[in-house]
Amino acid sequence: MNSIVYALHRQIPCAVLLLASVAAAHASAADQDITLFAADGYRIDNFRSPVPDHVPGAQTLDTVAARALIASEPTAVFIDVLPRPPRPAGLSATSLWIPPPHHSIPGSTWLPNVGYGRLSDELDAYFRHHLQRLSDGRRDRPLVIFCQADCWMSWNAARRAAEYGYARVFWYPDGTDGWTAAGLTLAPSTPAPSP
Repeated sequence: MNSIVYALHRQIPCAVLLLASVAAAHASAADQDITLFAADGYRIDNFRSPVPDHVPGAQTLDTVAARALIASEPTAVFIDVLPRPPRPAGLSATSLWIPPPHHSIPGSTWLPNVGYGRLSDELDAYFRHHLQRLSDGRRDRPLVIFCQADCWMSWNAARRAAEYGYARVFWYPDGTDGWTAAGLTLAPSTPAPSP
């Protein structure tokens, strides 16, 4: 009997420690999830990570469906939302820095930085202006929003376009990575100018 009590006496603290560490890890993961998303549900950090399979208000496309949309709806607008690369840290303000060239789906328009979870008023106006311009003011014009694979920027931008009232928003989550993986080519792209 004493050996059973002794064994239980030794195992209970171990079990308590194990439960405490599991609870702490779970709380840490929950805290991390809170910091990844703003209160309104937009992703605000760690943008290059696995994405869900749909965006509220948008239809998800794979590469085959994206190509089919180009063929069936020539007025479809493809919008690349990959952010501009940041100027390297520590580079002096007087140093010349040329961002690396950007390549995207041929015929697409590059609207950099509009996929962040929080947009400044200026960036929000930039996105709205170009959606209005690219759609010719038609809220039913197909808009295909993409970035790279596992990029929350395109998820945020597609959701935002749907919330702006665009009725035919398509999300291409594989983006330029999926495009090239299918053996398709990319073309040089420059950012759309500010209005």
